[in-house]
Amino acid sequence: AGLRAAAAGRTAALARIVTGPADLVGRALLIHDGDHGHHGDPHGGEPHAGDRHAGDRYEGGFGSHPELDRTVAAEARAFLDAGRTGTLEIGEQGSRCGAPLTVLVESSVPPPRMIVFGAIDFAAALVRVGKFLGHHVTVCDARPVFATRARFPEADEIVVAWPHEYLERTRVDARTVLCVLTHDAKFDVPLLQRALRLPVAYVGAMGSRRTHLERNARLREVGVSELELARLRSPIGLDLGARTPEETALSIAAEIVADRRGGSGVPLTGAHTPIHHDTAPARAGRIGSVA
Repeated sequence: AGLRAAAAGRTAALARIVTGPADLVGRALLIHDGDHGHHGDPHGGEPHAGDRHAGDRYEGGFGSHPELDRTVAAEARAFLDAGRTGTLEIGEQGSRCGAPLTVLVESSVPPPRMIVFGAIDFAAALVRVGKFLGHHVTVCDARPVFATRARFPEADEIVVAWPHEYLERTRVDARTVLCVLTHDAKFDVPLLQRALRLPVAYVGAMGSRRTHLERNARLREVGVSELELARLRSPIGLDLGARTPEETALSIAAEIVADRRGGSGVPLTGAHTPIHHDTAPARAGRIGSVA
């Protein structure tokens, strides 16, 4: 079943006991999420923890303590949200009680999404870089004359819609990257008002430092909190001295990778930081803007 889910491009995780009592080793639980991810409505209801019928769907079972199935399913969902494969340590009864178990959670998830808002010249370069990084890339713009297949042949999807309305109805998760290149308050403000409240990996908003300050003032006027604004990456991208659309796309991509992997963005030459960082746990995303 896990292989079928992966082949169909669905979100699923296979949790298998790899160490523990002999009668449990090898037993598996398939967790699949027909309602994986979040829609853009920040006020939408969320499943309650432990409510198997509110999106926490799984098949099979370990045949041990019933709490073990529920706990592993909940833990595996966190792996799915981050698109990670790894192990977890747990007690035989789903807590610290009973013999210790090691469970291997293998996640099968679709490619992470990159949604580029604003069908401008810089967006075309960012689409190419996003595809290179393995994202499923969507371009969204309210102007049909700009949001065309001819201008963005490498995009997976092109959507003609007001950005905030599209964000409200599309599915995002903890790996989703939102890049706001519209550079227009009538698009940016309602879009970022929603984006800053979503559990996505990263959001960027193009604009000068002056534009950023003006945009922040408008966001405060519509009720965005300082804590939410603190998630805003602004200016977007790392300081590469970028000028061309391609260089700007590279600077944005570099920040996305550094944010995902926990990198500092400083040159490795002369630095005493590790070259490879441990993957950071899934967390609320940050959001930003380009000078």
